[in-house]
Amino acid sequence: MGRSSKQYAPDVGFSNAFVSRKHMIVRREGEQAVLYDLNSRHGTELNGVRIEPNKPYPLKSFDIIKLAKGMAVLHFSYLFADQTLELEPLTHTMQMDALVPPLELDWEKRDVIVEGKRISMSEKEYLLIKTLYDHANKLVTLDEIKQRVWPERTTGVDGAPDVSVDELNALVYRIRKKYGKDTFTISAVRGNGYVLEWNEGQGPANR
Repeated sequence: MGRSSKQYAPDVGFSNAFVSRKHMIVRREGEQAVLYDLNSRHGTELNGVRIEPNKPYPLKSFDIIKLAKGMAVLHFSYLFADQTLELEPLTHTMQMDALVPPLELDWEKRDVIVEGKRISMSEKEYLLIKTLYDHANKLVTLDEIKQRVWPERTTGVDGAPDVSVDELNALVYRIRKKYGKDTFTISAVRGNGYVLEWNEGQGPANR
């Protein structure tokens, strides 16, 4: 992976000038995908931490790889192609480091404090955010979310609470709109569930 030119065409090419011509490589080693930075000029980050050149870094699903301090951002997954990650536009992701505000969660009072402004959670917002936060950077299935967020609902034919996908999507939409897209970065794995992307070291203070 690297910057494309007339003389060089990498497997995954970028046009940004800050991305090196031969920037990084991901290759299969046994049953794992392993990331190497190829001594790039502006570096590679894995989940917010700059990696050392030419050293192996095994990858996990939902790892976030940034080239040249976020000039290009990749979301890695072992999922099959038909299980597509629905992500925010790249422009939002590239600006994430600059846009993420100081964040504090008060679970007892069910408050989110963003840049000193207190925003209260509704019951359903609290249950969804807490469920995803407890499994940060991991896929939480639709059935598990339904059971945790709508325990009062009668069960459907599949044994899960009778909650439509549209109703769940609407709740995620309200959370993104109310608290800001970069406060809670929630990615959908189509037909499977949701992932709360949470970089260690950039997480909120908790009460």
